[in-house]
Amino acid sequence: MAKGTHDYAPVPRNESVLVNVNGSLVPRAEASVSVFDSGFMLGDGVWEGLRLHNGRLAFLDAHLDRLFEGAKAIAMDIGLTREELTARLDQTIDGNGMRSQEGVHVRLMVTRGIRSTPYQDPRVVISDATIVIIPEYKAPLPATVEKGIRLFTVHVRRGDPAVQDQKLNSHSKLNCITACIQAAQAGADEALMLDPHGFVATCNSMHFFIVRKGEVWTSSGDYCLGGITRANVIHICREAGIPVFEKNFSLTDVYGADEAFVTGTFAGVVPVTEVDGRALTQGRGPMVAHLQVLYRELIDRDTAA
Repeated sequence: MAKGTHDYAPVPRNESVLVNVNGSLVPRAEASVSVFDSGFMLGDGVWEGLRLHNGRLAFLDAHLDRLFEGAKAIAMDIGLTREELTARLDQTIDGNGMRSQEGVHVRLMVTRGIRSTPYQDPRVVISDATIVIIPEYKAPLPATVEKGIRLFTVHVRRGDPAVQDQKLNSHSKLNCITACIQAAQAGADEALMLDPHGFVATCNSMHFFIVRKGEVWTSSGDYCLGGITRANVIHICREAGIPVFEKNFSLTDVYGADEAFVTGTFAGVVPVTEVDGRALTQGRGPMVAHLQVLYRELIDRDTAA
């Protein structure tokens, strides 16, 4: 089965990494949380995915901004300051001897903590927040970055923020999982999702862009997560003088595009070669190739700062 942009080659040494569970480094096979944990029970929490590059976590400030803003929005106390949480990330990386390694991906997860009983009301929480950090040797496949992925437009929509705000990077991902299942069953690598009005919104785990006549378009952003890589790509376009627009556009615009691509922390900038059976490019087009170089340069600058 296709795995899209998050496909990677298995690394045997991942079996021996130490996972940080509430400040303690424990072997991966022994890492666990309570069955009464808010994240396990209800998907009640927020998370971030980070990449280690040149010994530093890329765009860490932006990721911590999003994490703390999400926690504030759901009235969840993380229980650590930004500095303390950064120290815990460093503890995890250094405890695994990963500082000098490339191809390291880190998943930072924070849930509301342990509940006294299976119930959604946060007032039954009886512990501090649960904080888990999972580091892995995990790099995108070169073939994915070079040859691209295929998308399928699913019936599952990105919802109204009054129902569940898509800007929250929450543990509750059933909407995206359902979309991913439909795309996989259609033989595609990832799902393209529309907003409630029928305009293109985003993918189930990546942000979506098209290229038309030298211009780069992405959605208005009203119905998608505030993506760190998405924002960085918009930034490098403006920095390089490439016209870039956040706007409403339809599948008709997508089918007639010159190129398309997706963005995300794990794989960076990845070409989209086909949408709903319509071929766009063979591998990466010239704009995507250019943006991949600019994005790599931006990561280098950020981690060297």
